[in-house]
Amino acid sequence: MVFADWVTISALATAAGTLVLALATFASVRSANRAARVAELSLLEGLRPLLVPTRLGDPAEKIGFADGKWLTAPGGSGAAETGEGAIYLGIALRNVGSGIAVLHGWFFHPERSPEIERPALERFTMLTRDLYIAPGDQGFWQGAFRDPSAPGFAEAREAIEARRNVMVDVLYGDHEGGQRTISRFSVVPFGDDDDPSSWLVSVTRHWNLDRTDPR
Repeated sequence: MVFADWVTISALATAAGTLVLALATFASVRSANRAARVAELSLLEGLRPLLVPTRLGDPAEKIGFADGKWLTAPGGSGAAETGEGAIYLGIALRNVGSGIAVLHGWFFHPERSPEIERPALERFTMLTRDLYIAPGDQGFWQGAFRDPSAPGFAEAREAIEARRNVMVDVLYGDHEGGQRTISRFSVVPFGDDDDPSSWLVSVTRHWNLDRTDPR
């Protein structure tokens, strides 16, 4: 006669039940994590800004600087002007994203280059004030070189006065301080050489800094 080893059977049944419970818990946690990730992505999508030039038919942007200097950037255009001790730059922008864009900094390229690598963040000049552009609305970026002895001042002056093609990288993010993006704008002279606002602007590249870049 064969007697059942109830202790062994009980232990195996307990182990099997524990395994089933563990698998169910794993599946539940995985599903919850996936749902949380989807909810997070949906929330971020609602906060995400994306900057492009304004349309050619959009109203001009009046851009003021702390020293009382003013530039005017028509739709789809930028403005640039050199002075004795300063170089003033501005671009009319539109936010086509779904979140408020908060502009943080910029980097000026004195020529349009086929180089596609973005500059390191430490090379950016940070704005002295935050500039905000609401979703679906237009605004502007502005920057200035104010130290003639600083690196880049002479190159920027030469490029603007010679009316060469230049590029500007603009660093911005959402109003929570995340989703930082760098957008590269190509600025090309056209029309009247004596008009500081006769620079046509197009966007050529976007880089995502706080999430996986799609490229």
